[in-house]
Amino acid sequence: MPTQATRELQVFDNPKPERDYLITIQLPEFTCLCPLTGQPDFAHLDLAYIPDQRCIELKALKLYIWSFRDDGAFHEAVTNAILDDVVAICAPRFARLTANFNVRGGTYPTIVCEHRQADWHASSSSLIPPL
Repeated sequence: MPTQATRELQVFDNPKPERDYLITIQLPEFTCLCPLTGQPDFAHLDLAYIPDQRCIELKALKLYIWSFRDDGAFHEAVTNAILDDVVAICAPRFARLTANFNVRGGTYPTIVCEHRQADWHASSSSLIPPL
């Protein structure tokens, strides 16, 4: 597996696709650049998802997140783009990405975006983490 940043997410077969279960991944070292000033933006990302047939491979996810380091992106755009890529590669039943950005100009922006399969309903309300 490569040790350089890449936009290639990888997956593996869900070992228990008949069951709803929640996977949560904390990614505390996300960085990108402000598209207006070029200054670095730092965020703590929390990904929570209920897999369907595939799960996300963690080292590939780490290298994927690392690949944003030199990209200029608004917080809202990059958070939604990451969730779109996760949904495209593993088609989860449910996914939520929360991006808690560090202070910039006296504000602490938090962006939350979600995906749900159209025909999916949680087997337990406790699986979906509260906001």
